[in-house]
Amino acid sequence: MDTVKQGIILKGVGGFYDVLDTAAGVIYTCRARGIHRKEGGKTPLPGDGVTFKVIDEKSLTGFIDEIGERKNAFARPPVANIDQLAIVVAVRSPEPDLSLVDKLLITCEAKNILPLLLINKVDLDEKGTAEAISRSYGKAGYRVIPISKVLNIGYEELHQQLKGYKTAFAGQSGVGKSTILNMILNNWVMETGEVSERIQRGRHTTRHVQLFELAAGGFVMDTPGFSSYAVSDIAHTELASLYPEFRQVIDECRFTSCSHINEPGCRVRELVEKGEADPGRYGRYIQYYKELKEAYDNRYRR
Repeated sequence: MDTVKQGIILKGVGGFYDVLDTAAGVIYTCRARGIHRKEGGKTPLPGDGVTFKVIDEKSLTGFIDEIGERKNAFARPPVANIDQLAIVVAVRSPEPDLSLVDKLLITCEAKNILPLLLINKVDLDEKGTAEAISRSYGKAGYRVIPISKVLNIGYEELHQQLKGYKTAFAGQSGVGKSTILNMILNNWVMETGEVSERIQRGRHTTRHVQLFELAAGGFVMDTPGFSSYAVSDIAHTELASLYPEFRQVIDECRFTSCSHINEPGCRVRELVEKGEADPGRYGRYIQYYKELKEAYDNRYRR
């Protein structure tokens, strides 16, 4: 009789899935049952909790029987059940793309993901950029960690913040995600042969989403594809509610349908004018709102 086990998908390539037996800490290579490939069935994704049946204990092979309910899921990168998104921005080289940061934060709010902002390369900070970014996002209540491999700062705080979560990393190309991830893999990941293989991987090899188990509990995800992001699936009318600093006052606006752009008696604009909300974030909110509203207004046009 087949043995049924509980697991989590660490990686999927070409119809084969590395599934971690969460009780025993052993990785099995599994295929998915046909039902998951048929219309209406869920395609298994890294991060999915699954039940699987062992076909052969010697070769550690099996097949995925059921996919658990998902907290969230993404098509690009293909991954499920992210608990925390570590958004990496550099003080320079490249210049901070705060528009991408805001879009990723909006996604976190919409998909019930805990956001964490890492300001990398603070050893290169000559203009107070890290302090300005910390102040801007601190006003919104976000957790911000300045980090530098050169100065060896921020990593211990990051280590504490990763415990118990499935954490993905996102940010522009060149901000240092690979450096941070390799530091994590070298120091805090459970010992498996796959770790050294991942670290030694050539820069131009095919990239797949992969989860690595942390010795202290939780997982980090190598998630190529989070370097650009759109908010096109958000309704313009719900955008303000996805800004924590705006959310606390939007019910106090004079008009219930307030766009928080031109209307009198708007509490959001009041917050910005008083310096209690960041004007840069507010300016980008206006830009996203107009883009989303235009898309909504033109939805039936060809």
